[in-house]
Amino acid sequence: MSANGRLDGAWWPRCDALELELPALVGSFDPGIGTVTRVTVETAAWPDAPQEVMAPSHAIEVVPTDSAAEAHAITVDCGTVGSWEPLVIPPDEPARVAGRLLTAAADPTNPLSVPRH
Repeated sequence: MSANGRLDGAWWPRCDALELELPALVGSFDPGIGTVTRVTVETAAWPDAPQEVMAPSHAIEVVPTDSAAEAHAITVDCGTVGSWEPLVIPPDEPARVAGRLLTAAADPTNPLSVPRH
């Protein structure tokens, strides 16, 4: 993954409880990218987000934002290594639609950013 203004993949959590879903997302990252230290989430999409979430070996700071551009995204910061912005597919999205979005987000030639999806 690389942070370049385009989609950095996609994430389809099972529910909107960030404290339950975030550890699995973080666990799916390549360990070579470093330790996830912070995530930024949009408050409308994650209204009950805690201030921190425990990953298997450390706490991850959760930073809320009111940016409409971040409504369907989560920014994952890995300290000095960089940050990634995957598309967040709402948990209640139908499988057909979620599958299409997951495929599009995984396409390295897809030039769209999160706000334009």
